Amino acid sequence: MQRSSRVRVTVDKRSVPGKIDRLQQGARDRVTLVAIVAVALLAWAATPAGAAPIPTRLIHASGEIVPIPASVPHEVGDMVDRRIVPDLRWLAARYPIYVTDGYSGPLPDGEHVGCNMCHVRDSDHYNGLAVDLVPIDGTPGRCDPSWAAITRLAHWAEPVQNEPRPPFRWVGYDGDAGHGCGHHLHLSWEHAPVPMFQLAEWVEVFPVGKQSAAKQPPASVPPAGIKPPKSPQGGSEPEPVAEPGPRGGISVVQSGGVSPRSD
Repeated sequence: MQRSSRVRVTVDKRSVPGKIDRLQQGARDRVTLVAIVAVALLAWAATPAGAAPIPTRLIHASGEIVPIPASVPHEVGDMVDRRIVPDLRWLAARYPIYVTDGYSGPLPDGEHVGCNMCHVRDSDHYNGLAVDLVPIDGTPGRCDPSWAAITRLAHWAEPVQNEPRPPFRWVGYDGDAGHGCGHHLHLSWEHAPVPMFQLAEWVEVFPVGKQSAAKQPPASVPPAGIKPPKSPQGGSEPEPVAEPGPRGGISVVQSGGVSPRSD
């Protein structure tokens, strides 16, 4: 009777769980890496195609209150500081915006332009560095799909509540009283501290070409086929009375630093 020959294999049972743990940890790490990459790709895909040119820059050239050009749909007579006109053109080329109010205050000839009794005290509207926007084909007073593009613009301008991206100083939309889908989007540009009805020493803007705007008559009618929307504007407090300013109306104030946010 022959004795069978067998090869004995010694297995260290203590090492098996450790190897399994390492394999499982490696698999988890790979899954985590894939998830991170997926999230990054989704975030990249969600970035608006019209993301702002960066970096922004400060414009120290003299300001002037000028009519908004016809290339930016707006209510008849609306005006802004000329230094933000190129930015408005850039936005209008990418979003279906309609400006319902810009500068609100006196002109050198004593005439008042802009929405009267609409904005809160110290609003950037009083310096020509803010605009109120609605969709050009939107439904007044109603938040519906026609506001989708304005909502995208608002979220792009302020990705996190109360943390606007440069060059914006304040963004008023959903979550801000008197603003939001169905009402209006408020955009203010960062600028040097300045009293009401005066021009800021500097303004922060996109680098989107020559920062100037030639004087031109305001558009008498909106683009063909477009009916001007009627929408609520500005804040809730009465507009302050314009104090007598230097001869010629609005003027530049030399200053520095950053001023508080307001509508």
